[in-house]
Amino acid sequence: MTMTTVLHLSSSSGPGGAETVVASVATGLDASRYRSVVCLFHDGWLRDRCERLGLETHVIPMNGMLDVGWLRRFGRLLRDRGVGLIHAHEFGANTYGTLAGRFAGVPVVATVHGRSYYADCGRRRLAYRVVSHAAAMVAVSEDVKRFVTERTGVSAKRVRVVHNGIGPSRMVSTEARARVRADLGLGDGCRVVAVVGNLYGVKGHRYLLEAAPSILQACPSTVFLVAGGGEREAALREQARRLGIEARVRFLGFRDDVPALLAICDVFVLPSLSEGLSIAILEAMAAARPVVTTKVGGNPELVVDGETGLLVQGADARQLASAVIRILADPAEARRLGENGLSRVSNRFTIRAMVRQYEAIYEGALRSPALRGTSPGSAMPDRLAG
Repeated sequence: MTMTTVLHLSSSSGPGGAETVVASVATGLDASRYRSVVCLFHDGWLRDRCERLGLETHVIPMNGMLDVGWLRRFGRLLRDRGVGLIHAHEFGANTYGTLAGRFAGVPVVATVHGRSYYADCGRRRLAYRVVSHAAAMVAVSEDVKRFVTERTGVSAKRVRVVHNGIGPSRMVSTEARARVRADLGLGDGCRVVAVVGNLYGVKGHRYLLEAAPSILQACPSTVFLVAGGGEREAALREQARRLGIEARVRFLGFRDDVPALLAICDVFVLPSLSEGLSIAILEAMAAARPVVTTKVGGNPELVVDGETGLLVQGADARQLASAVIRILADPAEARRLGENGLSRVSNRFTIRAMVRQYEAIYEGALRSPALRGTSPGSAMPDRLAG
């Protein structure tokens, strides 16, 4: 059986859901058929994670909108590593990866992870229409597919959906749970509401803080754990101070012990204003935690309202508070929702299922002359390969 080298190209280095998927796919491919190499536009969390996983990882910085030097360096990498297929993630990697793939005669799979500003720019909408013809385009949810087709003019027939997947939740011992609670100053009677995600406006943390006073009125022992870092941290801290709840909110920064945080929480909340297909929700469900999240993006494709969690309107602190209070007030309902969520993830949203679908797409792309810019096996033109 022929071994194919797949180059995984990412515009972002995270930490985040798309970056987690890059690492999961790169390490999850059938090792008897595929060899993975990773290339990033930026240094950062994803490079560290890939290198820890034993993946050959390169960083080629991107300078400006049309960096011909990047194309030359990337072309050399394709040639030197004998790359047979490029799997690109996010807008920059999808467009540049497709361009380079066409010059090199290397087929491209382009994954779109979420709604983004590219739809608000005519030039970028045109770029994605070109990508949809020159690469095998994938969306991580049905919602993202609808967004891409409606906002950029890409034909729905040219976009497939592959839902993100995760591995089994890491077991957390009773001793480890007690240690984390002690480290965070959580007494035995504290109820824990956790949110995990980068502190960006689109993640909607402000609405959870707005909901917190009502939640505390109904359940005064509640503590809110906010794991993640980002540009909104100072503003969120100030909001908590202004609401008089700063003593009940723990801003934890980036954490590498998310399974332990999930293991001690009573409710997981993701109050996003936009989502592709949330890895954070999948991880919470895999930890058998009841989820409260918004009816946006791919969230309803993960959370079945009233069965695996509760869905609320985006930007609605009152609904958010009501849903969290409902779960905190009914431990039996919380267990039911959590157990159903675990079953749903285990049956439908695994790394294995995600990777097998991508492998099928790879096989189709490798057989398709239409996805090669030149004849199969041809080299990158000298003007780009250098």
